[in-house]
Amino acid sequence: MSEIRNGLLYTKTHEWIQRTDDVTVVIGISDHAQHEAGDIVFVEVPAEGRVLAAGDELGALESVKTVEPICSPLSGKILRSNAALNDAPDTINRSPFDDGWLVVLKLSDPSELDGMMDAAAYKSYLGQ
Repeated sequence: MSEIRNGLLYTKTHEWIQRTDDVTVVIGISDHAQHEAGDIVFVEVPAEGRVLAAGDELGALESVKTVEPICSPLSGKILRSNAALNDAPDTINRSPFDDGWLVVLKLSDPSELDGMMDAAAYKSYLGQ
């Protein structure tokens, strides 16, 4: 059973979102997604300053099983990327919610958060 943290928002494509203030969020890959991927061997994160629309490719995740694009669940500007993942991509496997975050995003449209699932809804979505 995957860990699901209260206080976070989730997407149907298995990203988690943590609000840090009204216009800034941290985005990562859910525990469920990292379990499904298997051992992660490479992570591509976007450059800081890049502007994304919801649905744009944010980066990529390569595991021993597959290479998957990571799409941004929200629109905004990348304030910080987790460059530590370049040297230790398996951090996502070990700590998907803490050290394995992907980006800090300044939202261009905070109302996009309205379409995200809370922990209870995500748990139901996963059938847990």
